[in-house]
Amino acid sequence: MARILSLREAVAELVHDGDTVALEGFTHLIPVAAGHEIIRQHRKDLTLIRMTPDIVYDQMIGAGCARKLVFSWGGNPGVGSLHRFRDAIQNSWPVPLEIEEHSHAGMANRYAAGASGLPFAVLRGYTGTDLPGQTDTIKPIECPFTGERLTAVPAVNPDVGIIHAQRADKAGNVQMWGITGVQKETVLASKRSLVTVEEVVEELTPVPGAVVLPQWVVTAVAEVPRGAHPSYAQGYYERDNEYYQEWDPIGRDRERFEQWLTTEVRGAERSAR
Repeated sequence: MARILSLREAVAELVHDGDTVALEGFTHLIPVAAGHEIIRQHRKDLTLIRMTPDIVYDQMIGAGCARKLVFSWGGNPGVGSLHRFRDAIQNSWPVPLEIEEHSHAGMANRYAAGASGLPFAVLRGYTGTDLPGQTDTIKPIECPFTGERLTAVPAVNPDVGIIHAQRADKAGNVQMWGITGVQKETVLASKRSLVTVEEVVEELTPVPGAVVLPQWVVTAVAEVPRGAHPSYAQGYYERDNEYYQEWDPIGRDRERFEQWLTTEVRGAERSAR
């Protein structure tokens, strides 16, 4: 059953050095505040999983939290590259970073397999790409019924799955709406899960198209207003496009990045504390 904790308590309890951690959210509801709390608590040697790692993973990689990244695309959306990510790959700064690259479809199917309790997923993807030659977790498989050559990818079962949602009730039932990506699958596939929310309410009012995660599939809920900023939370606030643009020169320069890290993350006091 889900427990209502502060963000600091939840990360301290659920995220450990060496864990495999997935912070998911597509376009909006990205759990940025949770990523910053992981940095503040100096977690290291993490395997980070995310379909579309953007600036929050750039920040976590630059802070030395990660030893490996499992992903299907990486960049500062609408702006350009992730420069802390590039520095880790090219120069091993601040620590070396191993990568495991998949397609979007491959990653989505891996989450679905993990959520379903299956050992792997099968899809027609990867044909015509060189990813099977670069990634050991992409294997050919023959359909036992038709003989068709397909591709198998292993299930993803993170130690900790972290997502952001609009709200939860006091019992820990979570409600989200808008573009929901693979958040549901992430929670169901993970051994432990943390959902940060804009607000905790007495009762969840029905919303058309909303996804509700029942309390028994969630480990902890933390109320973190604006916890997805600079991404957006539909119904609460819009995307902060200037933040993404301003990140580019900060991410390019190690000294500016370390100053930003000290001032904006490690030195920041949040109500979640």
